Amino acid sequence: MSFDTSFDRIFEHEGAFQNHPGDRGNWTSGRIGLGENKGTRYGISAMSYPHLDIKNLTKAQAKEIYREEWWDKLPLERMAIRYQLFDAAINHGMYHANRMVQRAVGAKDDGIIGPNTMASVKCTELNDLLLRFLSERLTFMTQVRTWNYYGKGWARRIAGNLKLAAEDN
Repeated sequence: MSFDTSFDRIFEHEGAFQNHPGDRGNWTSGRIGLGENKGTRYGISAMSYPHLDIKNLTKAQAKEIYREEWWDKLPLERMAIRYQLFDAAINHGMYHANRMVQRAVGAKDDGIIGPNTMASVKCTELNDLLLRFLSERLTFMTQVRTWNYYGKGWARRIAGNLKLAAEDN
């Protein structure tokens, strides 16, 4: 799976600008009502990138951030579920995405993909890995405080990822 293909897939979920005041990711401090409400665009949030002009962020700038901040930092070349992990890292952060992989394969869920996690990944049949990983993602999402507000869209994202997993496998 190439970076360009993965980015195009993710861009379907992360394109629009939004600055809902009840979303902590839209605030430069990461806390509702504190700092500046600059919003989120292309999945790039003011909480994570307070120095950026989020509203005027270009697709090309977002693509560069995705490559540098997620794609290049995850062990994607070694994992058969690289798109799924990439999408989860963007949606939930790398630490949580790594822990989802670890829980899916029964490894210690410390958020660090090391040799023990990789050995467990390699020993897990790909369909089982994909299904368990997406199950971990959906479970995680239902535990997020804003599930009642964003849950329907998140569930659609997982449904789409199940279809992509079937195509990729």
